[in-house]
Amino acid sequence: QVQLVESGGGLVQPGGSLRLSCAASRSISSIYAMGWSRQAPGKQRELVAGFTSGGRTNYADSVKGRFTISRDNFKNTVYLQMNSLKPEDTAVYYCSAQIVSQSDPYWGQGTQVTVSS
Repeated sequence: QVQLVESGGGLVQPGGSLRLSCAASRSISSIYAMGWSRQAPGKQRELVAGFTSGGRTNYADSVKGRFTISRDNFKNTVYLQMNSLKPEDTAVYYCSAQIVSQSDPYWGQGTQVTVSS
């Protein structure tokens, strides 16, 4: 099991930046996959960025070149650096962790990101 706590959301103007953090309750170095997803009102949750323990990283096309996922194994924390934010990035952002391959993911409670002038 793992508990995930997101932070760092807020209100930002278009073109601005935010960094989200996801603190895990256990070591993340052996977790199979972790990632960030988002859900806007009336829309399905979508994967924004993720990585596997093997080093593979993937991004949604809509955020490539603007968002960067990273991790700090010593702090058991995963980050999502979001630059050049757009109003369409407005959503609740969730951190997830898949302990082993093909297992159901654990989710955090989410953090709201609002991009508006």
